[in-house]
Amino acid sequence: MPDTDRSQVSDVPQMPKPRVAERRATGSAGLPFLLAAPFVLAAAITLMVLGGNQADGMSSDLSVALVWIGVALIVLNALMMRGLTQVAPGQARVIQLFGRYRGTIREDGLRWVNPFTSRRAISTRLRNHETAVLKVNDAYGNPIEISCVVVWRVTDTAQAVFEVDDFTKFVSIQTDTAVRHIATHYAYDAHGTEELSLRENAEIITEQLSTEISARVESAGVRIIESRFTHLAYAPEIASAMLQRQQAGAIVAARATIVDGAVGMVESALQRIAEQGLVDLDEERKAAMVSNLLVVLCGERAAQPVLNTGTLYA
Repeated sequence: MPDTDRSQVSDVPQMPKPRVAERRATGSAGLPFLLAAPFVLAAAITLMVLGGNQADGMSSDLSVALVWIGVALIVLNALMMRGLTQVAPGQARVIQLFGRYRGTIREDGLRWVNPFTSRRAISTRLRNHETAVLKVNDAYGNPIEISCVVVWRVTDTAQAVFEVDDFTKFVSIQTDTAVRHIATHYAYDAHGTEELSLRENAEIITEQLSTEISARVESAGVRIIESRFTHLAYAPEIASAMLQRQQAGAIVAARATIVDGAVGMVESALQRIAEQGLVDLDEERKAAMVSNLLVVLCGERAAQPVLNTGTLYA
């Protein structure tokens, strides 16, 4: 999660503190048990065969005892095999004994644990969640379409299993909620103001989005790695009107730049004429010259030259 101060995001929810935390489960390497299991089974079968056939000189009590020892070895072999569990890289096993949490196995490979426990596989790999295109109103009340993608992973398997019913669905719903909440606090476009907007300040706002999502899913043992907007646009019903507004703003900005440049050029021209003494211009002639230059420089069409054979005072 980016190191963003939570105070920068308004109304960050305060989720309940988790009641459980992940701890390491007791267990041992599973390979010795796997190798010993065939020998135990072979010994059990041998004892049961000897007891069932009642070899010469063997009493009936000893025969029954051999059979029962063979049965016990078969049960032992079944328990040995039942306790074996495979843990793949990027995976963990949450161990429960009669409903109680007994720990988590994160070491990959073949492990052996209490055979009476239940083991639930939890992926600790990076995951992506992309929201659907959500239709919300921005801070100005304009309907917009927005979606984002979130990169996350499970960091506490105990909280992911026991604090929420379905942590993947929980992340999905909380992400949608956070996106809607963030979108209503900012305008799509600031229209030249200094306010943050979704279109112009996406980097800052996505950091705040990551912070809010992290606060919402923290109690589920989930860490948010990154979030990014993948779709941002005005809703179709106002898209054309907003496009015209953007075009009008662009035209006004372009005109302002042209006028600023034209005024500077006229000022420079008058200054050079005065410095070099080319023409002695009074105020009325200066005004006429300024008007003509501005028309030429600011006009959309090429200027048509007009020859003046008279004077301004004729």
